[in-house]
Amino acid sequence: MNVVKQIKSDILILRVSGDLIGEDSGTQLLSAVNEAISTQVVRCIVDISQLRYINSSGIGILITMLTKFRNKDGELYLQNPSESVKKLLVITKLNAIFQIINSEEEVIKGN
Repeated sequence: MNVVKQIKSDILILRVSGDLIGEDSGTQLLSAVNEAISTQVVRCIVDISQLRYINSSGIGILITMLTKFRNKDGELYLQNPSESVKKLLVITKLNAIFQIINSEEEVIKGN
């Protein structure tokens, strides 16, 4: 898994590609989240358009990230999930928990 991190308009943007299957990838994402929260950044966009595969550990990581932001009165957004990831979110009913967006501008303009 590869992660590119950026902060734009006080929003943490994480571009994730490859497979989100827990372990090292989870540590990498959670440390980026903890670092952002420590600097008062409480919104995060996770661009998962290039995510090939996600397993239950990967879903757990996303839920942990969401919880961390919501505990700080923030929000986590999932941007452009692939069809397979979108189906998984629907099957697990997590599409009702996560805010799914098409572009960063939806969140930045709503600032």
